[in-house]
Amino acid sequence: MSITLLIVLFTVLVSYQAFSDPVLFNKLTHMPWAEVHRKEYYRLLTAGFVHGSWMHLLINMYVFYEFGQYVERQFLLMFGPTMGRIWFLVLYLLTIVMANLGTMYKHRHNPTFRSVGASGAVSGVLFAFVLFQPWATLLLFFIIPVPAVLAAVLYLIYSSWASKHSSDHIDHDAHFYGAVFGMLFTLVLQPALFPYFVEALLRGMPF
Repeated sequence: MSITLLIVLFTVLVSYQAFSDPVLFNKLTHMPWAEVHRKEYYRLLTAGFVHGSWMHLLINMYVFYEFGQYVERQFLLMFGPTMGRIWFLVLYLLTIVMANLGTMYKHRHNPTFRSVGASGAVSGVLFAFVLFQPWATLLLFFIIPVPAVLAAVLYLIYSSWASKHSSDHIDHDAHFYGAVFGMLFTLVLQPALFPYFVEALLRGMPF
């Protein structure tokens, strides 16, 4: 069984349990004040396995499954069947934590801020996909077809803007940091991907 599918199943199981257990939900939630003042740093990771609603969960897991399968296969090709799975799992788990670190610092004195969801890690896996397939067609908002590299740039711009101006209670900072970290971590693991990415990028240019 793939690591991607195992992550999906585990996340669905934990989220399902938390939907009907408010104590568990609050225990696992990303809460910067509790992380800093109570040293409950485990929340930086556990928040990636709980979600605010079924829709939130289903969208995250659908996107992750679609792109995670491809990225995991590439990791297997680069690092072999054992280390490929290990590094892919490390990518996912570490990206959850790194995506939440920014908001932990930003909201460390705000006892009311909290967030949940795998969106930061999913963003990281999606941006790792862009390294391999910059000109693949993605559906922006599940409707508009755009090249993956353009969707990535627009995603970063929107996430940066929304973190400063939006009041929708979505942790856009985590989306931004997760996306950037996922791409950088993949490049650190396999530096040869960067010239490959540049070559693929130039090869797909319309001139």
